[in-house]
Amino acid sequence: MTAANDALVIATARSWLGTPYHDQASLRGIGCDCLGLARGVWREVVGDEPFPIPPYSRDWGETGPREVLAEGARQMMPEITPTEVRPGTLILFRMAPRAIAKHVGILTAPDRFIHAYERLGVVEEVLTPIWQRRIAFAFLFPQD
Repeated sequence: MTAANDALVIATARSWLGTPYHDQASLRGIGCDCLGLARGVWREVVGDEPFPIPPYSRDWGETGPREVLAEGARQMMPEITPTEVRPGTLILFRMAPRAIAKHVGILTAPDRFIHAYERLGVVEEVLTPIWQRRIAFAFLFPQD
């Protein structure tokens, strides 16, 4: 599977900046959450979503035996290690120790990423050491 053009992924993600936060939505300029941002970038870069996304909880501290987001991403995206991330990479964050990875962002530079954050909407910010430590999984958008 070939990776999509990183510059296209980044430009598409940046076109979502300023979109208000809305849980489980995925409409540029209208509202999205972090997964909705990734879904929207997918639609614009890759094409139709391959399967419907079931409802999900907002609990970042959720624990369990399955990494549902990572398992879903593995079905349609090449996985790379967190040490291999590069601009254009979809990164999954574990927000609490022993919790499953439930937050998603897109790397735009070695030290910056875009994500949708409650109360802030879609923002681009510095990938601080605190955020870097939380990266649990990384995937590349495939080429259409």
